[in-house]
Amino acid sequence: ACFRRYMRERVESQVNPKVFHYLGGDAPEPIAECERYEALLKSQPIDLCCMGVGENGHIAFNDPPVANFEDERLVKIVELDVACRMQQVNEGHFPDLEAVPKYALTLTVPALCSAKKVICVAPETRKSKPVKALIEGQVSTDCPASFLRTQPQATLYVDTDSTSLLENH
Repeated sequence: ACFRRYMRERVESQVNPKVFHYLGGDAPEPIAECERYEALLKSQPIDLCCMGVGENGHIAFNDPPVANFEDERLVKIVELDVACRMQQVNEGHFPDLEAVPKYALTLTVPALCSAKKVICVAPETRKSKPVKALIEGQVSTDCPASFLRTQPQATLYVDTDSTSLLENH
């Protein structure tokens, strides 16, 4: 999946950063694109990382089956699980499950968390289970977003719907 248009419309056009580097999820040579972007990250560290929590607890495309909190790579190709692919359909990015790519390029959890500042959002009722796991569960790859609890530079923004399952809601 490729979120270049989404990021351009909802982030870049609103903030007008000096530089905004996109990961080419639709690059003809995915391995070369991972290497290119990893070199970029090494030469120009991330100032701000904006992300959301997925319905299965993923951050970026670090789904529970492939998330690795100690990954030595910064960018990699991952196989998307069905829950993540269905989220892409339900959000209107693709017409049906068959249209959603089975693989995607993603920044790894360590790459995301290397940013000077991490802003993470998890709105709506459909995010209530991962928000509960993130806040009240163990830090675990069962909910990759839970790793954000170990990151002092990370801030999580939620709403009353996404916190509806919390013990002290």
